[in-house]
Amino acid sequence: MKVAFIVQRYGAEILGGSEYHCRLIAERLAARHQVEVLTTCARDYITWKNEYPEGADRIRGVDVRRFANAQMRDIAAFNRYSDWIFNNPHSSADEMEWLKQQGPWCPSLMQYLERHHALYDVLIFFTYLYAPTVLGMKIAPTRSIFVPTAHDEPAIHLDLYKELFKLPAAIAYNTEVERRFLASAFEIQALVEETVGCGVDLPPTHADLRVRAGRRHPDDAESREALEGEGRDTSGPSHLTARGATFRRRHRLHGPFALYGGRIDPGKGCEELIEYFGTYVNEGGDASLVLMGVKLMPLPEEPFIRFAGLLPEQERLRALEAATVVSVPSPYESLSLLALESFAVGTPILANARSDVLVEHCRQSNGGLYYADRDEFVACLQLLVADEPLRLAMGRNGREYVRAHYRWDVILSKYERMMARLTGRA
Repeated sequence: MKVAFIVQRYGAEILGGSEYHCRLIAERLAARHQVEVLTTCARDYITWKNEYPEGADRIRGVDVRRFANAQMRDIAAFNRYSDWIFNNPHSSADEMEWLKQQGPWCPSLMQYLERHHALYDVLIFFTYLYAPTVLGMKIAPTRSIFVPTAHDEPAIHLDLYKELFKLPAAIAYNTEVERRFLASAFEIQALVEETVGCGVDLPPTHADLRVRAGRRHPDDAESREALEGEGRDTSGPSHLTARGATFRRRHRLHGPFALYGGRIDPGKGCEELIEYFGTYVNEGGDASLVLMGVKLMPLPEEPFIRFAGLLPEQERLRALEAATVVSVPSPYESLSLLALESFAVGTPILANARSDVLVEHCRQSNGGLYYADRDEFVACLQLLVADEPLRLAMGRNGREYVRAHYRWDVILSKYERMMARLTGRA
């Protein structure tokens, strides 16, 4: 089949959110289908500035067609307009103005889709929030799969989204939590609905407790026990071979640390995370807080904070392995690839209880703890840092959870089923 993904921005450098989710799905479907991504020239979601060149590109085996945005976003003006529209009576024209101000506003992308949608067997739209989905879904809804990546936030209650959720022939939800929320909030008319999510790779060393050379990780308690049972030496240079040692050496990290990965901004709960972590340190905690990703807020000059920056994918996975615990502080999640990738490498998470999705991940996996306030955060972090057997048990649970629910073969088979239903090729 020929499949088009429509998403607000796309690039190998974008390592979080729905855009990263979209890229992971597109790359794997490209092994069996003719995949093309239709997107804007933006790299930055704050301004939507045209940074990528317009026209055709190819990224990791996927054809990408980019279109220039007609305007940049004035984030201060948009925030003021949002405050007004969320709290005052307004018209449908006001909501369209809000959508335009939010961006990305890309008429040339919509014109291309209007003229050429018939070239594609299936259109897959990622994220409910932005104009490419709101406007593009109207063009060929009977051949459209919608991946909403939605959660309860002020924007989703605008009237313009009521029409959007009625349109698509198929909806791919991230979790059952998201599915229940959207079913309660909208009149869903899709012919096909699936709870899909996104696949996560289990590193070979954790999938079978063996490294490629056939040796188990000497830093893994299960691996040490197995090696000793085989009569093999486990007394090698553990500071060089320990799980996550490469990342620790590179970033000069000693002792326990909590890791956050993603957009470093208040909307992701990062201000609260730093504030709560400061309380943990003031109460005698000796762990550090490592932040990796794009910095979109100033960081306080605290000795316990380390900024690792934006890391390539392999380095991100090494960081997740090296961490004592991974913090997932966002109150708004529809899936959380950060949580799932942490589970996959066997690192427990400490999650914000205001996110129903994260609470469900923790409960179903037994691979993490969640906190509702400052005191719970401090108590949970103290427990996880101090109790290695608990961390190891949670690590095993997390890996099993990913293996059971988020293997790529399971995820891709659901997409294949939906596409077959829409095209009549079942």
